[in-house]
Amino acid sequence: MLKTFPGMTVEVTSLAKGKSKTLFDGIFAAGGITLSQVTIMTGLEPYLIQNWVKRGFVTAPVNRTYSREQLARIAIINMLREVLQLDRICGLVKIISGTPNDPSDDLISNEELYHRYVDMLAEFDAELPDQRTVAAAAERAAADFEEKTPGARKKLVTILSVMLFAHTASRFQSTAVELLAKLE
Repeated sequence: MLKTFPGMTVEVTSLAKGKSKTLFDGIFAAGGITLSQVTIMTGLEPYLIQNWVKRGFVTAPVNRTYSREQLARIAIINMLREVLQLDRICGLVKIISGTPNDPSDDLISNEELYHRYVDMLAEFDAELPDQRTVAAAAERAAADFEEKTPGARKKLVTILSVMLFAHTASRFQSTAVELLAKLE
């Protein structure tokens, strides 16, 4: 069972559809959030987030505040970096976002992707999925997605599958570390 939202330190008692959107609505009720708030919510060091901004993985904050889109991007990268190399994550981010700082060619917004992913993950809160169930869950999560370009829905299904497999691998890795610690 998940203890925190993916890529974040924000605790969760259980996942349900729409729970991550509700979280974001609360976090951003007063507007943007500061770097220190992002670091608290993600467990990341400020220098790491600033490095991601400098390297173009995350857009620069406006007036020293981060948006819903930026927090979602940071949470996605943070979650994936547990099992994927940064260059692989960058490749995935390019597929999702197209040209940096140009939302018109985005496959899907970072925030929408994050919420669809968390909603999909809620189906597997207590179990670890196999390839067939991941594919079916990704199809359901992308069912109402409106394509801007032909083939975008298929790419979204693949991206969601990659994210879920990465999460599953991370859970297996955590279990292995816990078991190893018991032996020591």
